[in-house]
Amino acid sequence: MVSHELRTPLNSILGFSEILASELYGPLGAPQYKEYAEIVRDSGHKLLKLVNQVLEIARLEGRAVEFEAHPEPLEPAIDELLAGYAGELAEGAVNVEVAERASLPAVLADARGLRTVLSGLIHNAIVFSPAGGQVRISAARRGRAIEVVIENPGERFDPADVPRLLLPFEQGESALTRRSQGAGLGLPICALTAQAMNGRLTLAAAPQGGLVARVRLPAAPFAA
Repeated sequence: MVSHELRTPLNSILGFSEILASELYGPLGAPQYKEYAEIVRDSGHKLLKLVNQVLEIARLEGRAVEFEAHPEPLEPAIDELLAGYAGELAEGAVNVEVAERASLPAVLADARGLRTVLSGLIHNAIVFSPAGGQVRISAARRGRAIEVVIENPGERFDPADVPRLLLPFEQGESALTRRSQGAGLGLPICALTAQAMNGRLTLAAAPQGGLVARVRLPAAPFAA
């Protein structure tokens, strides 16, 4: 009900502001009108993203999301996500290194859930890497689990503040929220999704600056 009540007016705001911004039915007159319509449209998209994130957290915390675990190879999932971020990688002049790509193991996870976690972590690493920075992705077996590590350079963090980045609505103002101009809910969604798949996400401040994300998921039966 909440989803419907929030999205219905947002859809009208987005739809009509897009029509106005594109001047579909003719010129608006003063150029400021088109600029204002574009601001309304962009603000609507930001609000819709926030609504979707809040609802996703509510579903995850209420255990209303069902995940079906299957053997999921990491290589195609990572390649698929990197292809989707090709534009942002080029725009930010950021490189991504995938260690031992051909021998990446498989995890026991839900396909959509796995991509939600990896997408959030990879996107976070790209956005907060400086121009010319290099993001490194690796994976290794740790007992009965597979640990995927995503490292990115960037600003220095106080190690005591890093765990708060995984707590919904408790991050406060940080380098992440300031630079992304968002609510900082992407990482908490990754953490809750990993937990729902019997995994765990941890963050650590890199000594030289930036973050190191480690997500552990059950190993697929055939994983080496």
